[in-house]
Order: sequence, then C-alpha cells, then structure tokens
Amino acid sequence: MIPTEEEKQRIQEAQLANPDLPLGSAEQFLLTLSSISELSARLQLWAFKMDYEATEKDLKEGMEQLEKNKTLRSILSTLLSIGNFLNGSSAKGFELTYLEKVPEVKDTIHKQSLLHHACSIVVENFPQSTDLYSEIGAITRTAKVDFDQLQENLCQMERRCKASWDHLKVIAKHEMKPQLKQKMSDFLKDCAERIIILKIVHRRIINRFHSFLLYLGQPAYSIREISVHRFSKILSEFALEYRTTRERVLQQKQKRADHRERNKTRGKMIMDVNAPVTPAPGSQPQGLGHAEDAAEHEHMKAVLRNSLSGGDKEASAVPGLRTRTRSRPGRGGETHTTKMVTGEDAADEIMERIVRSATQGPSARAQPRERRRSRANRKSRKILTRNTGDKTYELDLFCCTRWL
Repeated sequence: MIPTEEEKQRIQEAQLANPDLPLGSAEQFLLTLSSISELSARLQLWAFKMDYEATEKDLKEGMEQLEKNKTLRSILSTLLSIGNFLNGSSAKGFELTYLEKVPEVKDTIHKQSLLHHACSIVVENFPQSTDLYSEIGAITRTAKVDFDQLQENLCQMERRCKASWDHLKVIAKHEMKPQLKQKMSDFLKDCAERIIILKIVHRRIINRFHSFLLYLGQPAYSIREISVHRFSKILSEFALEYRTTRERVLQQKQKRADHRERNKTRGKMIMDVNAPVTPAPGSQPQGLGHAEDAAEHEHMKAVLRNSLSGGDKEASAVPGLRTRTRSRPGRGGETHTTKMVTGEDAADEIMERIVRSATQGPSARAQPRERRRSRANRKSRKILTRNTGDKTYELDLFCCTRWL
C-alpha cells in the first residue's frame, strides 16, 4: 500500500496539469501517505513492536503454564517410570526430544503405542488430569514463531536505525529545513529507544527460557543448543497426540463399562424370567373365574379319582370304561353286556359335564381368564390300558385341565 516514487510523481504532475479538478479518493490517499517521512521505516518498526510484544507475552505465559501444569508432571513421571522399568535402570530424567519417539514405540502383542499405555496409566491413576493441549495454548502459538528469525529482525532494525542516523547527518550538512531535521531526529531517537528496550526484553526472556530448561532437568551444557521454536514445537505436537490418544482411551473405557453393565442387566433379566412364580396369598387356582367353576373342577377330579380306585374286582363301575370282550361262548354273556351299558352311562355323564363346562357363556364368568399356557397343565389325550385276566379295558381320558 505504500506508494512508490513514480506513483507519487505522476499524481503531482496530474495535479499541476489540472489544478481545478479534485483528486480521486485513491489518489488523495496515496498522496497523503507519500507526505509522511520515512513511512516504510515507521510501519516496519510499528509492526515489529506489536508482533514482538505478543510473541514475548506468549512465551512468558507458556513457560508459566508448563511450570504449573500438573498433567504434564504426571505424564513425564509416568514415562520416566515406564522407561526405567523397561530398561531396568534408575534414571532421574530424560531429554525432551524423546517425546517425539513415544508415539512410535509399540508393544509386540496388541500393537499399541507407548503413548497409549502411558495415557491409560495416567487416566487410571490421575483421574483429575486433562488433555494437556487445551491448557498450553500459549506454547502452541509460540511454536508458530521462529525466535531465531525474530532476533535477526531485531538486529537488522538496529543496523538500519544506525544507518538512518548517518544519512540524516549527511543530509543536514547540505539542504534541510530545521523543522524537518528536528522531526527526523525525534523519530530516530524514538526508534533507537524502542529497539534498545526490545533487545533488553529479548535477552531477559531468553535467559528465563534457559532457566526453565534447567528446571526441567536439561543439562547446562546443552541449554544453548535448544531453540525456543524447537522446544515449543515438540511440546505442542506431543500435547496434540496425547489429546487424541486420551480421547480414544476414554472411549474404550466407556465401551467396556457399558458392556459390563449390559452383561449385568442381561443376567438379571434371565434370573427374573426363570424365577419361580409365587402365587399371591388368597388367589384362586389359575383358569378358574369364580367359585362355581372351582367346585365343578373339584367334583370332576373326585369322580375320576373314585373311578380309578374304587369299584369291584371286575372294574364294572368305572365311569368311562369301555370293555372289549373276547368271543367266548358261555354263561357270562349277559354279565358282559350289563357292564358295557353301565360304563357307557358313566362316560355319558362325564362327557355331559365336560361339554357343559366348555360351552358355558362368557357372560357368566366374573373375571376374564388369562390366556397363559403352563407346561404342567397341557391338554392331552391319554389311553389307559388295563389288563384284567382275560379282558383288556381301555380308559379314554380327557385331561380336564384347561388352557390357562
């Protein structure tokens, strides 16, 4: 946006050729900018000062965040313990460059990285820990700044400021208005003061960074070999990997917890289904709606029980008993006929009661019957065969139990 000398000259020529015509907004803006002395130097110094203040602030906050962060302490201590266990050593620390290799080391069974196992241990033993990445935002921003280039820019500005002083002295010997000379002198003095202050701040922040490396256990002989950009990039990338791994570990942990909960619920449901049903006190037999049905049911059972256990030796009084006589000529023909008639009358009586009970209207029932089927009360048709000497009796029984 800074106008060049050619643009400035053409605008001035056009203004002299047409003094009555006003300049456009763009031309007027460029002409105003060109009237400011040393505009490029002023803008560069201003931008550098603003960027440097933000960078210095980020580095300062980043070191404070790392120093007070408990999650980073837990991670570093866990990695140190794992390394000592695997190597069978008792080291008191490790270089921060090893953090780049943690995601690459994997076990031989599950193919999980060392970072995954370390993250699982941290989550298990330190439940209050965080994802680390969200707590070191200043370090992430510092990783995007090259402090070596920043120092080079600061030295370059210092050289340019000194050269400007030399140029001002040369110009002042020939032609220069006193007001312009005073204005340029004030500007260069202000630039020199700011550059000196920035150099002091830069030196202090670097010394503080070196002290922080000593606090982390870095050897004193290797402190100057570690740059701020390299250090910030290692921690930022490691924190990002740790956050991703931590989310995956938490998801797996939640899935295992849900699976255990489902297993507990599934077992409980099976126990409830297979548990014996205890009838409520005072409840009526299943399938019986009222007292009349219950009494009729008891009567039918009594008839069947008496018919099976009672009677004479020939079982002539058994209801529902049908006899098959062998064709034997003799004196017992009439007796066999009488037995068949008596058995048919008893069977007719039982069948009549069964039909009357089955065809009873639904309006006579006091309560609706539950249509649940029981294995113990399953309708069946059985043939009871009884051999008595020279005769064979077949008792055709209908189970009087009902569908429940």
